[in-house]
Amino acid sequence: MATLKAAQQIVHIITDLKPGGAETMLARLLAVLKSGDIRFHVISLTGDGKIGEMLRAEGIPVSVLGFDPQSPNPLLFFTLVKLLRQLKPDGIHTWLYHADLLGGLAARLAGNIPVVWALHNSTLDSTSSKRRTLRVVRLCAWLSHFVPQKITYCSTVSRDLHIQLGYKAEKMVFIPNGFDLDVFQPNADARLSVRAELGLSPETPLVGFMARFDPQKDLNNFIQAAALLNQRMPEVRFLLAGMGIQNENAVLAQWLDQSKMQGMIYLLGRRDDTPRLTAALDLATVSSAYGEAFPLVIGEAMSCEVPCVATDVGDSKMIIGTTGRVVPPRDPQALADAWYAMLSLPASERRALGYQARQIIADHYSISVSAERHQNLYRDAFNLVD
Repeated sequence: MATLKAAQQIVHIITDLKPGGAETMLARLLAVLKSGDIRFHVISLTGDGKIGEMLRAEGIPVSVLGFDPQSPNPLLFFTLVKLLRQLKPDGIHTWLYHADLLGGLAARLAGNIPVVWALHNSTLDSTSSKRRTLRVVRLCAWLSHFVPQKITYCSTVSRDLHIQLGYKAEKMVFIPNGFDLDVFQPNADARLSVRAELGLSPETPLVGFMARFDPQKDLNNFIQAAALLNQRMPEVRFLLAGMGIQNENAVLAQWLDQSKMQGMIYLLGRRDDTPRLTAALDLATVSSAYGEAFPLVIGEAMSCEVPCVATDVGDSKMIIGTTGRVVPPRDPQALADAWYAMLSLPASERRALGYQARQIIADHYSISVSAERHQNLYRDAFNLVD
């Protein structure tokens, strides 16, 4: 991979540093790019979190401004401007709408620093998005003609949505999410150890979804589909892992009671061994109802040679291709039927699909490919030279 001129610096501005798709992608990208000659600094507009810890562990400086989303303090905007003047970066890469807006405007005031925006959403409407966010998006659509040098998008669905909203199409650059094939890889030991941890036999079929507890993920859809599949394949067990996914969650407990799936769906909470859990699955799934652009859990599972069944959100259909199944959102029967069809395949056929899935990631969505595309983008947008 080519490197950039020494002493050059890029500042990344993001809304927060809690685990999420864009936040995780930022950490993975900088973990690769930091080995070059360019320096990075990350600014979180609101708070810190697990992603902040990951960045600091990689030796990347992190500043946290402490904006309160419910009651924003305008003075903190000028704190951002002051910090950018101190850092004097060659370019700024902003992630997510509020960071695009505030980071773009602050870059102008701090000395007309060139800016790249990043888009990571594929759904915007009054039912799934906050009114404040919709106002920010409309303003960003207008500003997109003047403020950013380039606008990256990680899925074609996201691109089409934002062009319809008025974003400047000529500035858009496609950079899909990237995956570390050395971290997410097939692991026969994981299959055995995870089942042993759950008290299951090595032969137990396991279907899983790694996701935080959020309406976007539609976990009730997952649980209803699990109950339907249980009627046809009572031997199958199910795994959910992520922030808020725990037995103490009253909403999840109610859904499990209603579906009579207690003891068959394991709620593991937030875990630091996602590659191990993913590699242990027979099927990975996404039950989301909206909002996904390029679900990371699909690429992670495919990297582990685990076939996927996903709802038709974002670019899931394009990414999975013929290696899995895609079904309509909010349709537990369709999700259960797709699980049944995949689990009914001979094990050898599922393994072949998993192998093909990993090849798709290796060919098109590896972290090294993503890093190379970002380096090319920075050279172009920020006039960086080798």
